[in-house]
Amino acid sequence: MKRDSKLSGVLHVLLHMAEYDTPVTSEVLARAMNTNPVVIRRIMGGLRDEGYVRSEKGHGGGWTIACDLSQVTLRDIYTALGSPSLLAMGNRTEMPGCIVEEAVNAALNKAFDDAEALLLARFGEVTLAMLSADFHRRLVSRGVRNQDLETVHAS
Repeated sequence: MKRDSKLSGVLHVLLHMAEYDTPVTSEVLARAMNTNPVVIRRIMGGLRDEGYVRSEKGHGGGWTIACDLSQVTLRDIYTALGSPSLLAMGNRTEMPGCIVEEAVNAALNKAFDDAEALLLARFGEVTLAMLSADFHRRLVSRGVRNQDLETVHAS
């Protein structure tokens, strides 16, 4: 089963962008996400509409962070992406003709709702600044210096 990794990918490029003092092109971000620049422009356009990034056109243009990383949570970015489905599981049928299946659906729906609420609550507790701090701790623990960050940005 294919997992939806859009949130993970967007968080990845946002953290890369936060390390740059200059705008980052859609092409560079597309390489970081292993996707097409058109996909990046579509995703980033939604984030721009929410005020998380800004775009600059022309030579030297690209995308920059437009928000305070300490004020933006994973849930904010998740919502800006259109709140994609969190769980891959679902009911066999939504309108069962069987009372047994109604009972199964009721139990599963309760569990799914509880799991989604817990996950969304956790998303709301984690800021982009917290992710950035973790990234920087990992850099230090691996002995990577600021001038060596370009190799990190290539990943």
